[in-house]
Amino acid sequence: MLEKKKEKTFIHNKGVKVKSKEDITTVNALTYGKWPTKISAFISGFGNLVYGQTMKGIIFLASQIFLWYLFFSFGWQYLKDVNTLGTQEMGKVFSEKHQIWVNVPGDNSLKILLFSIFAIAILAVCFVFQMASVKSSYVAEQDMSRGKKPSDFERDVHNIFDKNLHTSMLSLPAAGVIAFTLLPIIFMVLLAFTNFDRSHQPPGNLFTWVGFDNFKEAFNFNGYKGQTFFGILGWTIIWAIFATFGNYLFGMLIALMINKKDIKLKSLWRTCLVIAIAVPGFVTLLFMRQMLSDFGPVNVFLKMIGLPTVRFLKEVGAARVTVIMVNYWIGIPYTMLITSGILMNIPADLYESARIDGAGPVRQFWSITLPYMLAVTTPYLITQFIANINNFNAIYFLTAGEPLSLDYYNAGKTDLLITWLYKLTVRFGDYNLASVIGIVVFVICGSVSLATFNITASAEKEETFK
Repeated sequence: MLEKKKEKTFIHNKGVKVKSKEDITTVNALTYGKWPTKISAFISGFGNLVYGQTMKGIIFLASQIFLWYLFFSFGWQYLKDVNTLGTQEMGKVFSEKHQIWVNVPGDNSLKILLFSIFAIAILAVCFVFQMASVKSSYVAEQDMSRGKKPSDFERDVHNIFDKNLHTSMLSLPAAGVIAFTLLPIIFMVLLAFTNFDRSHQPPGNLFTWVGFDNFKEAFNFNGYKGQTFFGILGWTIIWAIFATFGNYLFGMLIALMINKKDIKLKSLWRTCLVIAIAVPGFVTLLFMRQMLSDFGPVNVFLKMIGLPTVRFLKEVGAARVTVIMVNYWIGIPYTMLITSGILMNIPADLYESARIDGAGPVRQFWSITLPYMLAVTTPYLITQFIANINNFNAIYFLTAGEPLSLDYYNAGKTDLLITWLYKLTVRFGDYNLASVIGIVVFVICGSVSLATFNITASAEKEETFK
């Protein structure tokens, strides 16, 4: 029998063993490492320089110097004022030389908050480099304790594009996500705890921290903003339910009708429906807006035949029904195309067995078609529900949130949370309340996505239809 190869191990100074370099942690390195490794926690690359990895040590040290230079030359001047977000407002002084009043710049609360986040990010990156330096130094220390020469710079570079290629390839996208997604989200969340509104617009005015005051206003059902928030939230949920499940159900029924064996010209019917989505959605919405306006072609025709005109976009009930129906016009063809392919893959013997057992078309739909479709398309339904909660175009291009109401704070009766958020930021400058709404939308979307997916067949019975 062939002897099993002995597993290579790294032995800590106190006899604790680990299987590979990957199992070495920073805590182990700081606990069991020698003094050069411990000093690397404060001076990056020190241990590498001591153990002969000159180039790696220089890179670690240069990175530390550069990051600390960025922090103290740029980040600290903002981070030191983050607790107050500035104290000196912009003012005016009279210039004796020019005989005019000139502006004297003051603190900018927005820049202080934004660049403070970047300063903290710089500290986080510096910490990561410090810990990487400690671990690298400890690996070199362990190699030397085993009588092995630490890896040189050329080998490390080779490993970056070979053994550690996956890490190298993911590093840049991960950095991009952190810089352009995570940090802006943190900035937006922090704005919800300030009074950054139309009365506190930098650089002319300062804003400051107010704690949970914005949340209290938004969730106060008896308050003006609270009534608006809960009213729009309720309509947003109703809209998302009708827009998602209505499109899904009607699209599936149309696909079933087209797929029936005795239906001729199937390609023609599909083409007619696809034409409805060939036109960009915002063009269709703007066209419908003109068609259904108070003096549009539809109302002109109703007046010609002696029927009363309908204020499709100006009355609350009519406007809400109108946006749902127009959304059906745009969304049903999408669902029809998606479900058509899935319906064709349902085993025909399931329907044959159901017919033999006496099941009619309705029973077959509820017992075979719908369960199969839900098992396959649940992720699609979840994404569509979330998309409809944030369906800015369908509302803004068709009704612009109208009809307006004095009962609502800077919003209309067909506004969704996303369109209200847009108005609060772009039109009125109430960024603090808009941030609260953004957080609520995120919580709703995340909770619905996780909860719905985990209780459906897509997660619990993945093998059902395989």
